[in-house]
Formats: sequence, structure tokens, C-alpha cells
Amino acid sequence: MAVLRRFSPRRWSASTRNALAGRASAEVASAAAHAEEEVFPVVGDPGAAAFFDLDNTVMQGAALFQIGRGLYARKFFRNRELARFAWQHAWFRFVGSEHSGHMRDARDSALSIIRGHRVAELAEIGEEVYDEYMADRIWPGTRALAQAHLDAGQRVWLVTAAPVEVASIIARRMGLTGALGTVSESVDGVYTGRLVGTTLHGPAKAEAVRALALREGLDLSRCAAYSDSANDIPMLSLVGYPYAINPDSALRRHARQHGWRLRDYRTGRKAARIGIPAAAGVGAVAGGAAAAVAVQNRRRR
Repeated sequence: MAVLRRFSPRRWSASTRNALAGRASAEVASAAAHAEEEVFPVVGDPGAAAFFDLDNTVMQGAALFQIGRGLYARKFFRNRELARFAWQHAWFRFVGSEHSGHMRDARDSALSIIRGHRVAELAEIGEEVYDEYMADRIWPGTRALAQAHLDAGQRVWLVTAAPVEVASIIARRMGLTGALGTVSESVDGVYTGRLVGTTLHGPAKAEAVRALALREGLDLSRCAAYSDSANDIPMLSLVGYPYAINPDSALRRHARQHGWRLRDYRTGRKAARIGIPAAAGVGAVAGGAAAAVAVQNRRRR
């Protein structure tokens, strides 16, 4: 992977930082996917793909907190910093929505922790953290949706604010095509503690998907996207087939207003509390996704 040495001065506008973050993430994701084409052979419609948010969409809770747990176990930081990570995760887990202030705090915490560490070191730890803390948190229903797209010959990408190195590991371990994630600046393989652009969150995710579609020759009108958060409405609005998965209240309202499909894989009690039927089972979910893909195929023909 190429060494990234660019960063955005504070005077740059938010839209410029979002665009830079999106292009950087798409560049890394596209290069990684093509480097592993033999591992992930893709057949079928070359212009279609599916984009999945990670936190609370593919995986229960926040990936960044699980990374923090793994780093703490390896003595990267102190108890006080772990407590801060725990508070950020508790907010996200129980409130069930993202907040820009919490995202900024989590970003700053992560950057301060990895500064001075080698990129290869984080990648190695990421493999271990996936096995220790993440694998059993993957929602089976969302996993079935992703597999249905793969079975239909479509490419599937994670799109997340988590570090691209860790996001790529999760995607590979799940058998997905690749991942778009936050790109941290590194010099000679060592993290500087700065980002390329900004965190891949909100509008930056949409920029990343748009940039990847351009690089990969994707037709976004034939693509699908999945997320739990209203912050991802810009990304969901780009594609022809948006889905609200385990949605927060704002996304639920928006999805209903615009006729978007909804799925909920949380407990029946929580799903009932927010007014969405719980998932009927992995088989039904996979069948529904396959049906949606079949509709796309018929419409193309």
C-alpha cells in the first residue's frame, strides 16, 4: 500500500476535507481490491455493487471501541483513555445513534494512541482484534444480505469511519470485496497522528462511494447501500436501492418518507420499541435480498 503523506490544513473547508478523505479512501480500497482479485473473484454485473456501513449495521456496536479494547490489552494506553473509549461506546451502543461530538472525540483519541506506531503493527493487531472482539458481533441478518449480493455476482464494500487498515481486515475476513475507511497519514510506514482529509463519516462517506464508483466503473443507480444512521443519508441517497438497517429514529423517519426499505436485526424488544418488525430470520432476509437483486437484473434486461 502506498505511503500517504498528505493532510488537510485547518483552513480548508469541511467539503474540501470530505472530498479529500473520500478520494483517499477510494484510492486505497480500489488498489487493495485489485491486488486481491484472485482472493475475491467477481463475476456478474460489473456495474453493480453494495455498500454497507459497519457500526450497528454489519456489527453490533462501534468497531473503534473494539480496536481500543485490543490496543489497551496490548498496553498501548492507560486506564483513563480506556474509560473514555468505554463512555463513547456506551453512548453509541445504548443511544443507538452517532453524534458529531462523540465521533470527533473518538477520532482524536484514536489518533493520539496510534501516533508513532507502525502501520504494519496496527494491521497485525487488527487481525487479532477481529477474532477476539468482532467476529461474534456480526449481525447474521446483515451478513446474509451481503452474501446475497455476492452470490448474485455483485461486489460488496464496507464503508466506515474505522481505520481503513482494520476495515479492510473485517471485509476480507467476511469474504467481501473490500472496504472504504478513514485514511491516516503515515511517513515511512509510521503514523503521524494526522488524517488524510477527515474522518470518513457523513458526507465524506458519500464522497468515498462516488469516487470509488468512478474508479471502478459502477452505475450507482444499480447499486444498493445499507446503514443504521441518519448521518449516512448522503451515501444512501446516492444509490438506486437504499436500505435502513437497525435505523435510528431520524433515519427511520426519512426512510418511511422516501419509501426506503427497512430491516431490523436487534432484539425483538428494542425493535418493537422503535416501531419496526424484528427480522423473521436469516433465510427470509437472504431471500428478500436475492429478490431485490433479481428485480434489478430484470429491470436491466
